[in-house]
Amino acid sequence: MELKILNYELTVCKVNDTSSIDLDSEFFFAARTDEEISLVCKTSDVPSETIEREDGWRGFRITGVLDFGLIGILSKISGILADNGIGIFAVSTYNTDYILVKEENFDRALSALSDNGYNIT
Repeated sequence: MELKILNYELTVCKVNDTSSIDLDSEFFFAARTDEEISLVCKTSDVPSETIEREDGWRGFRITGVLDFGLIGILSKISGILADNGIGIFAVSTYNTDYILVKEENFDRALSALSDNGYNIT
């Protein structure tokens, strides 16, 4: 399986409302629940007003479109990283999954995944 490195720093944050999110940004995930509005975006695109934010994330995506019938892809990756003491923040889209790790763990995460047969580009 191939993993594609995202070549930018990411931030995970909470915002008051969706009007602060730049919907023309190249890369972002927004989620609204009855408790919060969360945003994952390039650090350079973080809205000026946030409730909370955590900078210093890096990420990669599983390359290709994943069929909904596939089982255990994210579980296997997260298990490998957990076995190496690396926490994740995962986001799924219709097509694929994105895995974020803290910057200080990024190279170790890539090495662990490479050692377990993942092709990283």
